[in-house]
Amino acid sequence: MTQSTDIDPEDRKIITLARSARARNGVPEGAAVRDETGRTYVAGTVALESLRLSALRTAVAMAVASGARSLEAAAVVSEAEALDEADLAAVRDLGGPATPVLLAGPDAAVRATVTAG
Repeated sequence: MTQSTDIDPEDRKIITLARSARARNGVPEGAAVRDETGRTYVAGTVALESLRLSALRTAVAMAVASGARSLEAAAVVSEAEALDEADLAAVRDLGGPATPVLLAGPDAAVRATVTAG
């Protein structure tokens, strides 16, 4: 586990944004990604009858739709103990296998930091 004080301020920012999206929308997960220019994209879980997307896949899709060419980092706030492989694949597709993905609990404590690869 990574201590809160060990987290880069820019990574702390995307965790905070992901946590806010989760709370504001009352969804199981919130996610945020930071692109190569420092822009952030924030999303919550999408659970429509005809469309289901995790928060992280939604954030990646928002980045792509906005013209992002790469990702610097991603964060997910969730009760889950591990990241879904399909979520990591979406980050890997845009950011590459070395892109860090932080998994934090609802209290914003980082549970894991993995790479998308």
